[in-house]
Amino acid sequence: MQQNRKSVKIIAMVPIISILLIGLLMCLNVSAEEEKPTGSADVAILSKYVWRGEEFSKDSVIVQPSATIAYKGVSLNLWGSLDTDVYNGAYEDTAKWNETDLTIGYDKSFGPVSLGAGYIYYALDSITDSQEFYFSIGVDTIASPTLTVYREVTGALAGWYASLGVSHSFDLPNEMTLDLAASAGYYYSDNDFYVEYLDDLTATTEPLRGLKDGVISVGLTIPVDDYISISPTLSYSVALSDKADNFITANSKSNDSDFFYGGVTLSMSF
Repeated sequence: MQQNRKSVKIIAMVPIISILLIGLLMCLNVSAEEEKPTGSADVAILSKYVWRGEEFSKDSVIVQPSATIAYKGVSLNLWGSLDTDVYNGAYEDTAKWNETDLTIGYDKSFGPVSLGAGYIYYALDSITDSQEFYFSIGVDTIASPTLTVYREVTGALAGWYASLGVSHSFDLPNEMTLDLAASAGYYYSDNDFYVEYLDDLTATTEPLRGLKDGVISVGLTIPVDDYISISPTLSYSVALSDKADNFITANSKSNDSDFFYGGVTLSMSF
């Protein structure tokens, strides 16, 4: 119940933050000819919830809605996750809303180089809420390489996570695109939860530090009209080191470290 109240509080904050953001944008005194605010909303229906190599669901359908407003590089995103059939625990075999994330970010391009920074609040069910700051740098070139570094500032989960990703889209008939992406993550723990595990999955006191997870994905973007598109996607997540393999296996729902999953996303932009 306490975690549900936290999620409600995060949702309740959105109108206030939106008003503050709009007020800030009005103070910029931009003319009507300049860039206009944009918005988007989407709903992803997935076969599995995998995040940074870790599996947070099993044998259920995951529904993850998201909404974003942006203006002149400033963005506000609200994201959530619903497990339609919780695998175990107090809510086993029931549907449960278990996460609400709020992200505030700013992005700026300098020629082919783009820089970004922001803050993420993770309102989580049954575990300590989490907060991160992040910084990203990307280059508009072949494969669009992007490096994003996250710093977790919650004491119980303090640590660093760095992700290097590449992606490319190929044009297809009827304005469709074939979308390919891959990423690799590195984790540096400063906490007592992300620790090394032995081969028998016994936890040690050594902090988990090293390559953690890799993901490859392939998808299609299928436009329905000027504002709506559908995107089916298939992904494969794999542990990138023996340390990560043991940790992910010990802490994932299916006691495995490699996951194949997929889904479809319905997106609307305006």
